Amino acid sequence: MPERLEREALAAPALEVAPALVGQVLVRALPGGRRLAARIVEVEAYEQDDPASHAHRGPTDRNRTMFGPPGHLYVYFTYGMHWCMNVVTGPAGQGCAVLLRAGEPLEGIDEMRRRRPGRPVRELCAGPARWTRAFGVDGRLDGADVIDGREIWLERGPGASRVVAAPRVGIRRAADRPWRFLDPGSPALSRPAPPLREPTAQAARRRPPRLGPDATAAR
Repeated sequence: MPERLEREALAAPALEVAPALVGQVLVRALPGGRRLAARIVEVEAYEQDDPASHAHRGPTDRNRTMFGPPGHLYVYFTYGMHWCMNVVTGPAGQGCAVLLRAGEPLEGIDEMRRRRPGRPVRELCAGPARWTRAFGVDGRLDGADVIDGREIWLERGPGASRVVAAPRVGIRRAADRPWRFLDPGSPALSRPAPPLREPTAQAARRRPPRLGPDATAAR
């Protein structure tokens, strides 16, 4: 049976957790024991002192989940039509999260196609709003526990042979920060991989947390 991630592995800042999440698997439970699963191939980090983050001005009714304990889903509505989902990281009270930008479908592809008809497999979860639609995620899952929960959770995945950093997408503030992390070899990216840097140099001066079986929390 696939092993779930530990909460301690998500207790570091978003900038450390984000590259380590690439290659892990997000699972959504369906009735009758069926499941949807996609390998995470693209994410973006958002910290509380980041002017592009919802948490930048402190807690509100909308972003309260971001300030809670790590390992929960922060789901928000945007542009009056789309849902986006994030994994909350860091210690409680710090307002850090990782936006799930794109996933590579693994299980439940027929169900994803039913929700997003006419799309090739590589596009089913290739974008934050596309992914939430394919997985049936909306505001009712805001705050869901992705470590011990029964509706949606994170499992250890095959990883990624390489993770690169690039500027984030669709923001105006701090748009030059290379806080988007992706698997450049995946066909399911929301946008093509640019020829940029490895994440270790620019993204975080601290070592990213290990998400392997013997992982311990990053300090």
